[in-house]
Amino acid sequence: MTPSLYVVATPIGNLEDITPRAVRILGEVDIIAAEDTRHSRGLLSHFNIKPKAPLISCHKFNEQRRGEFFLSALSEGKSIALISDAGTPCISDPGHRLVRMVRDAGFPVVAVCGASAAVAALSVSGFDVSRYTFVGFLPRSRGDILTCLDNIFPGVVVFYESPKRVAANLRVIGEVYPQAQVCVCNDISKKFERVYYGGVGDVVRELADNPHAEKGEYACVVEVAEVATAVVEEDMPSLESQLVDIMVKTDCNLKDASVALHKIHGELSKKEIYAAMLRVKELL
Repeated sequence: MTPSLYVVATPIGNLEDITPRAVRILGEVDIIAAEDTRHSRGLLSHFNIKPKAPLISCHKFNEQRRGEFFLSALSEGKSIALISDAGTPCISDPGHRLVRMVRDAGFPVVAVCGASAAVAALSVSGFDVSRYTFVGFLPRSRGDILTCLDNIFPGVVVFYESPKRVAANLRVIGEVYPQAQVCVCNDISKKFERVYYGGVGDVVRELADNPHAEKGEYACVVEVAEVATAVVEEDMPSLESQLVDIMVKTDCNLKDASVALHKIHGELSKKEIYAAMLRVKELL
């Protein structure tokens, strides 16, 4: 086997998703660099893979330091497989620093393709994903989330999220982009697998109604289409009715609805929207 770093994808859930090539490579390399050696021993045991050497940890806290050891092993003619806990390494997982070090040192880096939660979610979304943006995990604060997405929409974005934050972050998106359509994939290929489709408000309600919603991780695809500009003005609903419509559909307050309305109609002044807000307040 040529001294190389093999970036090996492992299953994200269902163990049948591993490829025969991945099983072969893991059995042939001299070293396996694993994000969590305890987790990876279970995978190797399941497929009766007996590595030639003990697994060596390679995670975000020691990746740079371990790199020198792996480069030394490659220079001695050894081959290395890099695996993460699930899916394809380096995709919101550790590994990119090691890949860069190996590449810069002149050794081959070989992709051993397989499962990826982001690609799986895109494939079942039904959206046109000929172009999309992958952002890993969204930022923590509401303002940073909106800044991140403002540079993407209109378009398609895919991101990962924890079960404790997914509903809250979807609400943030729905407040500002009430026209957004989402495909939210939970626990892909595992016991509690479920895919939610539709408008943000509908999906958030489905999540709330599912007793297993906090089981497993989420891969979310959000599509915000181009807003048609050629609209006859007399056919446009009043600003007041649009504000109320946003509040009902996204279950938000009047202030957040005004922010969303300004996103939809960037040509409107804040003064116009504020006046409409006052008129709605009089009616409520």
